[in-house]
Amino acid sequence: MPRVCQFSGKKTKSGRTYTTRGLAKSKGGVGKKTTGKTLRRFRPNIQKVRAVINGRTVRVKVTAKLLRRGIIEKPQKRNYNPEMAE
Repeated sequence: MPRVCQFSGKKTKSGRTYTTRGLAKSKGGVGKKTTGKTLRRFRPNIQKVRAVINGRTVRVKVTAKLLRRGIIEKPQKRNYNPEMAE
């Protein structure tokens, strides 16, 4: 299954990491020089959670950002001890 958020549509993106050498001009050097560029992936923080959607509890893949914001409604905690329910 792809690493995609089912609500926001966030997915893995491609980018680069740059390797540099030298001292910055602001610190008295002649400037930073790029010595390498390597491809890398930026992956969203996707979690599998149970959420209430249209009154039903379903498993969804959601970014942690949406979970922190409280956009995803989680189901009520189940009570496994019937004596405690009363």
